[in-house]
Amino acid sequence: MDYFFSVRGRAGDLYSDKLGKAKYLAIPGSVKQATRAHEIDKRKWFKAVQSKAGAKPLIKGHIVIFVHGFNTELYDMLERHRKIRKGLEAHGFKGTLISFDWPSNGSAFGYSSDRRDARLSADRLFRDGLTELSALQQEDCDFNIHVLAHSMGCFLLREAFDYADDDHKTAQKSWTVSQVALVAADISQKSLRDGSSKSASLLRHSTRVTSYYNPYDDILSISEVKRIGVSRRLGRIGLPQDHSDKAANLYCGKFFRDNSDDFGDAVGISHRWYFDSPRFYEDLFHTFMGKLDREVIPTRGRTDQGNLSLK
Repeated sequence: MDYFFSVRGRAGDLYSDKLGKAKYLAIPGSVKQATRAHEIDKRKWFKAVQSKAGAKPLIKGHIVIFVHGFNTELYDMLERHRKIRKGLEAHGFKGTLISFDWPSNGSAFGYSSDRRDARLSADRLFRDGLTELSALQQEDCDFNIHVLAHSMGCFLLREAFDYADDDHKTAQKSWTVSQVALVAADISQKSLRDGSSKSASLLRHSTRVTSYYNPYDDILSISEVKRIGVSRRLGRIGLPQDHSDKAANLYCGKFFRDNSDDFGDAVGISHRWYFDSPRFYEDLFHTFMGKLDREVIPTRGRTDQGNLSLK
């Protein structure tokens, strides 16, 4: 069963590209199209997610939240959700993956519209996801929460953490996520400077933030053209030198270039190849488990400048 919650509006028994109320869905593995019939009660949904987190006596369970990027229809999100789940499971992941689905327009020409939708959806990720999960975290909590965000989903996630700190009720609680993976992040590099107000909430409420970046990412170059006068994208050039100790850079350019034949030459593959790479999932698995220091994860090496890189 695949679990996700969506803030797309309904269009009959299907879903639109407009913002709507949160709906919690459980999709059988054989189903390719989510419909209204797959919606379940919120309490049952959270209970099912917790039960599949893999917690055992003296062993922490794990819940990973995936936040997709722009230009993503619901059926694309479901397909990618399953790729991620299977990719992590292939390396021994025993927890559960849930996805947050927001109404991106499914069009490469809808960037500005998706950006507006992402900002509005961030409040829903906070209220209908982070708030609910943080309420489940107790002093003896038996599962860790991680977040995997891609592209504009990284912007949405950063905004959601800001909403959490602005909300008095949530801000009074001691809550945190364990690992945050920002993949091909469509946010400004300078927003991750140590002390930046834009990323302060994200860093405060996470144990570690890892930025996977690729200088050959041509989609993020398009983003830069659309955002003239704004800082270059984190997912294209990596963290700034003055970043927080909580943040880690992982250069993926050489790996992408050396293995490009495995990924094909489809439009935008330089931006999404991560989800077709077993090596990426292996690194992500070690990152989420947190048993190894960032310096000794076996999927990583060093560039000729001494920076961590995917190998």
